[in-house]
Amino acid sequence: MSIRYGIIGTGMMGCEHIRNLMQIEGAEVTAIADISEESRNWGVNACTGEFSPQVFNNYEELLASDNVDAVVVATPNFTHIDVMREIFKTDKHVLLEKPMCTSVEDAKEVVQSSKSHKGVVWIGLEYRYMTTISATLENLEAVGDIRMCAIREHRFPFLKKVNNWNRFNQNTGGTLVEKCCHFFDLMNQVIPSDPVSVFASGGQDVNHLHEVYEGETSDILDNAYVIVNYANGARALLDLCMFAEGSEHEQEIAVTGDKGKIETTVPGKELIISSRSSNNFKRIPVESDPRIKEQGFHHGASYLEHLGFLDAINNQTPPAVTVNDGLMSIVLGIAAQQSIETGQLVKISDTLAG
Repeated sequence: MSIRYGIIGTGMMGCEHIRNLMQIEGAEVTAIADISEESRNWGVNACTGEFSPQVFNNYEELLASDNVDAVVVATPNFTHIDVMREIFKTDKHVLLEKPMCTSVEDAKEVVQSSKSHKGVVWIGLEYRYMTTISATLENLEAVGDIRMCAIREHRFPFLKKVNNWNRFNQNTGGTLVEKCCHFFDLMNQVIPSDPVSVFASGGQDVNHLHEVYEGETSDILDNAYVIVNYANGARALLDLCMFAEGSEHEQEIAVTGDKGKIETTVPGKELIISSRSSNNFKRIPVESDPRIKEQGFHHGASYLEHLGFLDAINNQTPPAVTVNDGLMSIVLGIAAQQSIETGQLVKISDTLAG
């Protein structure tokens, strides 16, 4: 029997979820909802030829319908908490897009509510499923005791979204929450310890400087360096630049330990593993996961995410990407934003305490 999906929010990411589900046996999109007529039309068009969903003007009506088993929440970041509060009144399974929420208080509420929720609650941190990243995570033993993790993302500016909601920190949580929760999640996957503090420097130096919407000027960061310190003494670094159109790679990642180093890129087709003892390196080809039937905007990662989500639903197993993962990914982002604002090192315990 197919799992019936409702897509809440049918902008760019919501439509990517629809296209993924079109390629997955045992999945059917039976409902979509968006307050924007334009976005609803995008969702209907994405379903053409495969699904004939009910179309709702709001998520409350979708959640009240009896033809949905699981929902995907792909609405603007600041709306996540309100949507999740309504979902928690049901037993429906949910894949909640990143960032989980825009504040620590709201994220902690989701964590608490999920404890008694009967459905699977999966957080959309799909970067860990990108081919070269998952291969890196599978080969960490090659570097020995991990001491450093460096992630560079040099890319294009934020895309336009409906009503320009993503041009303001109050709506997104800030660039280091909105975009970089993915990278903080990866750091937490790589380093076997808890983050204890963050120091960051960043600014809005090039992008959106003169964009004004309803009298308000855009205030989102377009570059930053972020250092994360872990309890075991390891460190991680994020190097973010969002005015680097034309870069060969979207991300570059290096993990270094007492025995060696792993380097890779996204997109990419190999790992470079170096050894201190041999004073040499080797290139390891990485093949794309043969299960991927839809590349989307994330190199097949969101497709693999859906396979995992569906498997958790069908087998009644815990989610691979948990609400605690989602919480810590935004806590690091919020701490980094605070560090930039204050010029001070920020303790994770203080950020968690609110």
